[in-house]
Amino acid sequence: MKLKLGIPKGSLENATIDLFRRAGFVITTSSRSYFPTIDDPEIECMLIRAQEMARYVEDGVLDAGLTGLDWVAECEANVHAVADLVYAKQSFGKVRWVLAAPESSPFKTVQDLEGKIIATELVATTKRYLAKNGVTAKVEFSWGATEVKPPELADAIVEVTETGSSLRANKLRILETVLESNTQLIANKTAWADDWKRRKLGDIKMLLEGAINALGKVGLILNVEKTKLADVLAMLPALKNPTISHLSDENWLAVHTILDETTVRTIIPRLKEAGAQGIVEYPLNKIVM
Repeated sequence: MKLKLGIPKGSLENATIDLFRRAGFVITTSSRSYFPTIDDPEIECMLIRAQEMARYVEDGVLDAGLTGLDWVAECEANVHAVADLVYAKQSFGKVRWVLAAPESSPFKTVQDLEGKIIATELVATTKRYLAKNGVTAKVEFSWGATEVKPPELADAIVEVTETGSSLRANKLRILETVLESNTQLIANKTAWADDWKRRKLGDIKMLLEGAINALGKVGLILNVEKTKLADVLAMLPALKNPTISHLSDENWLAVHTILDETTVRTIIPRLKEAGAQGIVEYPLNKIVM
C-alpha cells in the first residue's frame, strides 16, 4: 500500500522539501517531472500547486497534501486537517492576506471601498469578507504582480504578505487583515478513515512537527566541576531544565541543554568564564515533544 502525498509546487516547494529532509525524508525533484522521488517506499509524491491541492485531496486524487489554510478556505474543501505546520517560505511563521490600497488614496477601511475594484488571487474569500462587512465591490482575479495594479487597474488589492516589505515598496498601505494562514497537512476523509493511511500520516505529522520544533535551536553540552555548577547554571537562560549527569571523575559533571541558536554566541564565552570546559554545540534536526 502507498500513501499518495501532494507536495506544494512553487513558493513553498523548497521550504517543504527542506522540512521533510529535517524530518528524515529525502525528496528529489526534477524540472521535467511532476513526480518527485522519496526515499520511503510507502509514499508516492506528486507536485501540485498549493492553490489546487485541497481540491485534489478532497476528490481523492491524493490521499494527503500540504497547502495553506488560505487555499483550503478559498475552495471550502471538505478535508481532514491532520496538522498545522507553522512555516512559510521565508520566516517559518504565519502569513496574512491583507486588504491594501495606495498610500495616497483616501481609503481607510473596507467600507470605503463600496463600488470600487479589488484585485486578488483569493477571489472567493475576498467576496465572503466583503459580504460579511456589508460592502459591495467588484472583485477581479489577479494572475500575478497584484501589487502593481493600484491605482490604474484596481482601487485596492487583497494580497498575501509575511513582512509587508513588498507592499511598502509598491507604496501600498495595509487597511485590514482579511485572513491569517499557515501551512497545513490535510487528508482525504476516506484516506483518513483507513487505519494504515491514518497511522502513516500520524508518523509523518510527528516527524514534521519535530523538525519544526528544532528550527532555530541547537544542543549544548559541557563539563564543569561540581563547585562551579551553580555559576554555570546561572549563565543559562531562565526556564531551561538542563540534564546533569556524573562523569567518571566524581568531582565533575556534564551539563546538556537546548538553546535558541541566536543566544549561543553570547552565552558560550560567559560559560567559559564561569568554569565550563569541553563545550560542544551541535545542530538539531528534530525535537519530538
